[in-house]
Amino acid sequence: MKRAVTLAATGILAISLATPGMGKKPDSGIMTLMSNQVTNGKSFQSQQIYNQWGCTGENTSPELKWSNIPKGTKSFAVTMYDPDAPTGSGWWHWVVINIPGNITSLSLNAGMEGGRNLPTGASMLMNDYGFKGYGGACPPPDSAPHDYHITVYALDIPDLDENSSATPAMASFYIMQHTLAKAVLTAPTNAR
Repeated sequence: MKRAVTLAATGILAISLATPGMGKKPDSGIMTLMSNQVTNGKSFQSQQIYNQWGCTGENTSPELKWSNIPKGTKSFAVTMYDPDAPTGSGWWHWVVINIPGNITSLSLNAGMEGGRNLPTGASMLMNDYGFKGYGGACPPPDSAPHDYHITVYALDIPDLDENSSATPAMASFYIMQHTLAKAVLTAPTNAR
């Protein structure tokens, strides 16, 4: 697998994927992901912190904007994942699928439980907190910083055709099979 990684001074991290043998070749431009609330390499603001389990944030999903979309993109998926959670399998904080291919942003608080702030056609899967919506960062007390990865995926299919009870891990499996490009913002957030 070939990877091109760029880190801009504005806090934008972009990764473009070209997977030999899978017939997926992204455009020469590298897909980028930007947010007014999240800066790559810096901790979340209280707005993106969970508001339960001993955490006292606002539990608001950040505004996200992406650009340099590869040819052949038919939909997008967005995830927020913590690989450092003490579970053995990480922690899924947010999974949005079936974002139409002509949409290049999610508004602030698009991850509100119930999905009313999502673009038409998009839906959310159950996060590891146990609800369909954005569940903010909440690292355990006295833990090392956790790297929270917010990722947008450009997909070569219009619909993942996941049922509403699909797990984030299952959705991730299908996302990876159909990814043309992805872009990531990472927020290393300290324990409370």
